[in-house]
Amino acid sequence: MADVNRGNAGSGGHAGANLPVLRGHNAALVLDLLRTAGEGGISRLELAERTGLTPQAVSKITARLRTEGLAAEAGRRASTGGKPRTVLRLVPAAAHAVGLHLDRDELTAVLVDLAGLPVAVRRVPLDLGAGAERVVEAAAEQVEAVRAEGVRAAAVRGDGVRVEAVRGARDQGAGEVLGVGVAMPGPLDHATGVPQRVTGFPQWAGFPLRDVLAARLGLPVVLDKDTNAATLGLALRGPGDSFAYLHLGTGLGAGLVLGGALHRGERTGAGEFGHQVIQLDGPVCDCGNRGCIEALCLAAVARGDLTEAARVLGEGAANLVGLLDIDRVLLGGRTIAANEERFVRGVGAVVAERARGAGVPVSAAEGGAHPVAEGAAQLVLAPVFGHRRGSELG
Repeated sequence: MADVNRGNAGSGGHAGANLPVLRGHNAALVLDLLRTAGEGGISRLELAERTGLTPQAVSKITARLRTEGLAAEAGRRASTGGKPRTVLRLVPAAAHAVGLHLDRDELTAVLVDLAGLPVAVRRVPLDLGAGAERVVEAAAEQVEAVRAEGVRAAAVRGDGVRVEAVRGARDQGAGEVLGVGVAMPGPLDHATGVPQRVTGFPQWAGFPLRDVLAARLGLPVVLDKDTNAATLGLALRGPGDSFAYLHLGTGLGAGLVLGGALHRGERTGAGEFGHQVIQLDGPVCDCGNRGCIEALCLAAVARGDLTEAARVLGEGAANLVGLLDIDRVLLGGRTIAANEERFVRGVGAVVAERARGAGVPVSAAEGGAHPVAEGAAQLVLAPVFGHRRGSELG
């Protein structure tokens, strides 16, 4: 797969993991193959063939992974000659990451395992304008709460391995929780972890959110825009092509994957989709401009004119298709989810008309129930599996 977590902001290079075995590039390659192999597992010979490493190197790496509890035997597979091959699988419960979605009116926290599957989820009301310190404290409380819920959920299921892993996180502080990914509206600086003049909440400008939250939690923290986080999660699950993810909820933004790589721009400024001006004398937007797609689209949603909202969104999508020559357009966010078929049909019709025969498909984004929060957790997990660049951890 292409390096979907590559970005233009920051050089990356920090694994963001506190397990010594995860520090090596070769170990990350092996872990990624174990992850993609799933429960069926993969043999050491296949690992050597697909990584280009020697069988001896693979044996050493997998022995360390098993010692650390990250890999386990998944049975034996018949061989074309000689004795059956032992296959190995990833142990998803060996480590976890937390993803936070700081929306304008709601906070979602999700604890995911190494396979990216949610272990526990919490959603609580949030006022993003209540003050940075209050938001940080609310975020910290939910991180601690979702970790505790992970322990309780595992105990109910009787999953002994998962209980041990999550209890270790609780009892040892950072433990096996590798870090916290935070996603919020932009603009912001992904490399420094500092929000800028967040649309509608200019008081966030310059607040060192990443560093303050990391100090509060005692965990590595990475910050990115909500649309980038969701897009990263989508890219990790799908083909390494070029697409735009359009997110319509309390605001409107986009995430971009170009040539299989998440594109943030030099200042994390790419994807400010909602602030394209398409009506020079249009209504004033929260960003200060007039006639932005976001202002027009949200106004149409507010008055119940979803046909017009989809048309406006489609005009912006068609602009992206024409400008970037992308392969597909994905739609998501709570407003889309509540009216999925209507938006897909309306946006698709405009793109088809404007794309001049390019045949660019428009569809609803597939993924988890909390795509932004789950994508935020991937900001932490992606480096563990070798997708390092553009994902610096504080």
